[in-house]
Amino acid sequence: MTSESLAEAIARAGSPVVLLRDQNWPAFTFPVAPEFTNWRDEQRSWNTTVALMDQSHHMTQLFLDGGDLLPLLETISPNTFATFRPGVAKQLISVNESGHVIGDGILFYNSDGPEGLVLIGHHILIDWVRYNVEKAERAGKDVHHRLEANSHMRQGPPTFYRYELQGPFANEVMERLFDGPVPEVKFFHIGDFTIAGRPVKGLRHGMAGQPGFEFFGPWADADPVRDAILDVGAEFGIRRVGAKAYSATPLESGWVPTPFPAVFDDDLAEYREWLPAERIGSIAGSLHSDDVHDYYLTPYDIGLGRSVRFDHDFHGRAALERHAAAPPRHKVTLLWNADDVADVVRSQLEPGTPAKFLDFPKGRYGLYQMDEVLRGGKRVGISTDAGYIAYDQLYMSLATLDIDIADGEVVEVVWGEDPISKKDAVDRQHRQVRIRATVAPAPYHEWARTVYRA
Repeated sequence: MTSESLAEAIARAGSPVVLLRDQNWPAFTFPVAPEFTNWRDEQRSWNTTVALMDQSHHMTQLFLDGGDLLPLLETISPNTFATFRPGVAKQLISVNESGHVIGDGILFYNSDGPEGLVLIGHHILIDWVRYNVEKAERAGKDVHHRLEANSHMRQGPPTFYRYELQGPFANEVMERLFDGPVPEVKFFHIGDFTIAGRPVKGLRHGMAGQPGFEFFGPWADADPVRDAILDVGAEFGIRRVGAKAYSATPLESGWVPTPFPAVFDDDLAEYREWLPAERIGSIAGSLHSDDVHDYYLTPYDIGLGRSVRFDHDFHGRAALERHAAAPPRHKVTLLWNADDVADVVRSQLEPGTPAKFLDFPKGRYGLYQMDEVLRGGKRVGISTDAGYIAYDQLYMSLATLDIDIADGEVVEVVWGEDPISKKDAVDRQHRQVRIRATVAPAPYHEWARTVYRA
């Protein structure tokens, strides 16, 4: 890491927006094979048969414990901890003083022992939690932490393997693995299982909004557990999911993977002095504003309002209560017009300046994809994550739109940058275009919106 703090980098660049639009951020690839077969069939498998996803390598993990830990987390999170206990997980979020999202991740409560809690996900929220834990440690509080970077940045294996098994035949595969019925485990609860003679924990959820579990256990058991799942799953057409297909799972689950972090106001000035500038990431997309607040998102904008409880005091509570009373935007899926998508692709093969390159299966080219959405020429929201879903044969994106925009309406996604930023991930030669998109629910599939959470 460089020694430059985020505060120093902003002072050098002149503003947070200039810094993040121009800052290089390495292309994020999941440290597993890009494809085991082909990414289209791998994508289809979690809707048609059964899929096995290896989540062991791409996530950052923060191991936590201590008697003062939960009271500390309560002060920086709108999540309730009233019933939090071993055997339960939650989607942890944090907001700034104005009630805008800093980040989110999954907090596993595995046990009351050392390192019994682990926060996993992108580093954005983890850095903020780590900052607060380190402050508490220096103040003599009973809190402890250990950071484990992802496999791109870490030497040696991870502490845990993590395998996501999901799809219409996931239960049948598990019945064979367990030699009996799948035990009843509530959504976002953790069960104890045995696979290939090894003790295994399993979180009831699914990355693509399909039935299944996230199984995890000691890294030493990774190979026999994976092989047992694949052996039993062969009868049901199991597919190993590579990095390309896996990257599109948020589009079906409706989870916005990297919301823009609201860390640029006065309340987080000390945090910006602590955070290395290179960890903040980069902005990609057509949204271009001198005001960093135009990139901010509330939990209600991106479907995280369900995690908010006003049963305790926390940083940003007063502002978040105001957002809750009148949410300005809501999360949707945008189904991109096929002809307009084809025009973007065709422009790469014709004379003249092409449209911004649109990649398959994911069109994201920065950590925070922020594309402007228009209706009648007026900005009405932000498209945050875009890609192709082979099962539906649709290009789509997750977006947050003004609350009055209903399903079925047609808006326009502005694709490409103007002015073009300086980061290496952007085509130096491209033109900005508008892509029509039809508003649909998020998650897009009715099963994921209804039965999955039940």
